[in-house]
Amino acid sequence: MPKDPFKTRLEIAKKKVLDKKNQRKLNPSSIGTAFKLSTELVSAVAVGTIIGFILDKTFDTKPWLILIFFFVGVVAGIMNVIKSAKNMQK
Repeated sequence: MPKDPFKTRLEIAKKKVLDKKNQRKLNPSSIGTAFKLSTELVSAVAVGTIIGFILDKTFDTKPWLILIFFFVGVVAGIMNVIKSAKNMQK
């Protein structure tokens, strides 16, 4: 018994949609990649600065711990960006 032509076309269309979804997962957009990298850098700096601010308030050592943890956050953020960029190359 031959297949219904409608079902055949429906199966082909479903395969095309699934292929497009898989390609999007493998190839993210450039702006999404840039947003991810910039978010990683900014969040590391923000967390470091907040920790430094809290510790400065606690130990009354203004502005030394803010500066130290700010630079630690910058270094951690740059390392995260480099690690993510290496993973994207694979």
